[in-house]
Amino acid sequence: MVTILALGAALAYGVADFLGGTVTRHSSTLKTLLWCVPAGLTVLFVSALLTGRAPTSASLAWGFTAGVAGGAGLMTFYRALARGPMSVVAPVSALASALLPIAVGVARGERLDATVLTGVLICLIAIGLVSMEKSDARSERSGGRLDNGPLMALVSGVCFGLFFTLIKSAGTGGGLWPLVAARAGNLAIVAVALAVVVARGGTPGTSVSGRRLIGLALLSGSLDAAANALYYLAVNSGLLSLAAVLTSLYPAITVLLARIAFSERLRTVQRLGLALAATGVTLVTIG
Repeated sequence: MVTILALGAALAYGVADFLGGTVTRHSSTLKTLLWCVPAGLTVLFVSALLTGRAPTSASLAWGFTAGVAGGAGLMTFYRALARGPMSVVAPVSALASALLPIAVGVARGERLDATVLTGVLICLIAIGLVSMEKSDARSERSGGRLDNGPLMALVSGVCFGLFFTLIKSAGTGGGLWPLVAARAGNLAIVAVALAVVVARGGTPGTSVSGRRLIGLALLSGSLDAAANALYYLAVNSGLLSLAAVLTSLYPAITVLLARIAFSERLRTVQRLGLALAATGVTLVTIG
């Protein structure tokens, strides 16, 4: 079950990130998140109500803390998508987000059998290979050393890794309410960032306008919320390290969609990475 749920989360994350990145290219990170985050919050709030479970203070606290980390990850991730090719940014972020939960899982005593461990290692190699692309001089000039695609992607990956790790600590006693709290944490981070920008005399950037972009932003937020729910169910039904690695395969979806929509060229090494990802998932499944 953990394999199916985690791969479902990867699919939803991949599509959501592609859509969010597309909107960001025509607007700004903050303006995009001001549409995406509330949309996700609404979806999760309604879902939590329908489950009929009551929240607990501990689960809400863990959820909100995870959401703060995830919100920081979302902002830096969308910033990275605007600075560099999707086929580079998404895999770098995913690799970083997978390593932290693996380390925490191992430290907590999680052990994988030989077949599953081999599959996990292959998946990690696959994520790294998919991220290998020639540098984009145009993207590198678009920001300073601390504001370029790959570095921002790394920061976002660490933040996502913290989210993956912390949300497991919320447990299942509070139903889906920890995810509602997490999305509230996302919104809090976006609000703080917006306040800082305004206080410094800046502007949040170009507004998301037009039915197409607004629709894509709302769909991105809803899919991201669905991905959160699938991962939450996965990590609470199995090992943290396994759920995080399989979920972190979402760049394969983002890369393929970017290839179709934006004609972002895949190098031979990236195609190899996609093939290895399929192999790793197969090993994890049969294990």
